[in-house]
Amino acid sequence: MDALAQLQAKDKIGFVALSNVAMDHIERARKIVSIVSVQNRYSFADREWDYVVDYCEHHGIAFIPWFPLASGSVANMLLEKIAKNHQKTPKQVALAWLLKRSPIMLPIPGTSSIEHLEENVQAASLRLTDEEYRELTSVSQSPVSFRD
Repeated sequence: MDALAQLQAKDKIGFVALSNVAMDHIERARKIVSIVSVQNRYSFADREWDYVVDYCEHHGIAFIPWFPLASGSVANMLLEKIAKNHQKTPKQVALAWLLKRSPIMLPIPGTSSIEHLEENVQAASLRLTDEEYRELTSVSQSPVSFRD
């Protein structure tokens, strides 16, 4: 962090971000340099880092979830049910949950085609009901990735 702070002071880098960190790592880093974002594994079915999302939200730090479409069998059934109600895909529902979770959430789902990109972008217009959000939030299990 000291080296990054020095590079930033010399205008060699603009911003500093962290990846795969716990709250204490963020706090230690923030004593040395301003942190603009944190990137940890996170999805509606894999919320080990919920407290880090809360910390980032409280301190105005962007949170970038990696593996944001992770789920599992129980979670997939719920995603499919809610997706059907909205005439959307389960992936769009998973992304919509992330966007509703926090205003500092910046999911970057992987994509292999323009079609997938367009599908991911459409998730931003999906408005989950409070009940759907609570149902999805209640899911807790080991995640498994989506298969295309």
